[in-house]
Amino acid sequence: MDGLEKTDLLKIAHALADAARAAILPHFRTHALTADNKDRDGFDPVTEADRAAERAIRDLLAQHRPMDAVLGEEFGTTEGTSGLTWVIDPIDGTRGFLSGTPTWGVLIALSDESGPLLGIVDQPYIGERFTGGFGQADFAGPHGTGPLATRKTGDLSQALLFTTFPEVGTPEERAGFERVAQKVQLTRYGMDCYAYALLAAGQIDLVIEAGLNAYDIHAPIALIEAAGGIVTDWQGGPAHEGGQVIAAANTTVHAQALALLRG
Repeated sequence: MDGLEKTDLLKIAHALADAARAAILPHFRTHALTADNKDRDGFDPVTEADRAAERAIRDLLAQHRPMDAVLGEEFGTTEGTSGLTWVIDPIDGTRGFLSGTPTWGVLIALSDESGPLLGIVDQPYIGERFTGGFGQADFAGPHGTGPLATRKTGDLSQALLFTTFPEVGTPEERAGFERVAQKVQLTRYGMDCYAYALLAAGQIDLVIEAGLNAYDIHAPIALIEAAGGIVTDWQGGPAHEGGQVIAAANTTVHAQALALLRG
């Protein structure tokens, strides 16, 4: 992949994020917003904003990149011939979206068979966009624009840890998480994909989660790795298939947390 193609793919990725913003924002914090439940045993909401954003993204890809595959949360997989796949979560954090909090986001990744190459985490309401891949990582938002770089924290005792759900996953996974939480300086909850953006921006050190899908993590992986961090599963292997994920600002904090997760 040459520099010209990378530049073109970056432009398309930003156009996809722009289209998702336009589709989502008319629905946010409106009293008419309702949700369908995709999980008969729990609560996994989907709204018209989720569907509208993914349709907008897919329409643009059909125009500009019809040779690429698409994997999206709401409308599944469309096959391609290029060896590249756009991995889309139109609203990561729909529970937060329904609650009116500005910590949900649009996840857009471009991946090949080896994993993510490019990722965008976009927060339309705040107007923040975090982009990583092809040798660069940067942000744009209310404070302007600039490069992204993860923290250099050298010991777990000084680390800031995030996860979305207090229960994390199974009781065994929760126990592993608690072993890490007992050693860090601060633990916070409930940020969905925004926590991964904060890690890439050098604000926090760790995000530990379980039960993720591929579309939840492809964009954060590309973003964090481009900013200097590391993302693996709880065994230290690739995380782009989802499941158990640990994202860390650097290899030192990652190794210390991983040892505790393993018990």
